[in-house]
Amino acid sequence: MKNIVILTGAGISAESGINTFRDSGGLWEGHDVTAVASPEGWRRNPQLVLDFYNMRRKDALKAQPNAGHAALVELSKHFPVHIITQNVDDLHERAGSKNVLHIHGKLFESRSTLNPRLVYPIEGWELKLGDTCTKGSQLRPNIVWFGEAVPLMDDAARLASKADIFIVIGTSLQVYPAAGLIDYAGPDTEIIVIDPNLPAVKKHPQLTLIAEKATTGVPRIVRELIEKYN
Repeated sequence: MKNIVILTGAGISAESGINTFRDSGGLWEGHDVTAVASPEGWRRNPQLVLDFYNMRRKDALKAQPNAGHAALVELSKHFPVHIITQNVDDLHERAGSKNVLHIHGKLFESRSTLNPRLVYPIEGWELKLGDTCTKGSQLRPNIVWFGEAVPLMDDAARLASKADIFIVIGTSLQVYPAAGLIDYAGPDTEIIVIDPNLPAVKKHPQLTLIAEKATTGVPRIVRELIEKYN
C-alpha cells in the first residue's frame, strides 16, 4: 500500500477565510510581520504580539474546514497518510485528519517562556499578559517565530524520506527549512504539487503539477489516487 505524505501551506487555509501574510504584503495593521512573530518583537512589545495571535485565534474559530481538508480525510481511509503542515490552525484536525505534524507550532497552544517543554492548551481565543506557566513565567504562543529553530524538522524529514507519494498543497515553497522537505523525496517517489500559482520545483522523474486551488485540485487528485491504487 502506498505511503502518502502531504505538505500543506497557507493556501489550503486561505480558502477557509484565514488570511495569509502573502496576501497582506507581510503586514498586520501596519506592523511588519517580524514585529509580531519574532523573539525580538516579543521582547519589544509582548502585548502587540498577544493581540496579533488573539485576533488570529478569533479568525480561526470562525473558519471551517474546506473541500481540500475533507478530501485528505477521505484519502486517509484508503492509504496511510501523514500530513506535515506549515499552518498553525487546527482545520486539518477539525476536518478529521489524525496524523498531523505542525512544524511551525499550534495556534491554540501556549508555552512557558522559561521552559519550552511546558505547553498548555488555550481555551477560546485569548492569551493575556499575566497568564503564567506552573513555574510562574509568562506564557507565549506555542509558535515557531522567525529566527527560531524548527524542532520538528527532523521528524518531518523522516516522514518525507519514506513517502511513496509526496503531495504539496498551497505553499510557495519559499519558507525554509520547510520548503526543503520536497528534496527528501526519493527518485521513485511520485511528487504532486497543487497550487494556483505553481512554485518553482526541481525536475523529478515523477512530477505532476496542478495549477488549481486546494478545494478543486485536492479532491480531484484524491479520486485519481484511489482509483489508480485501490
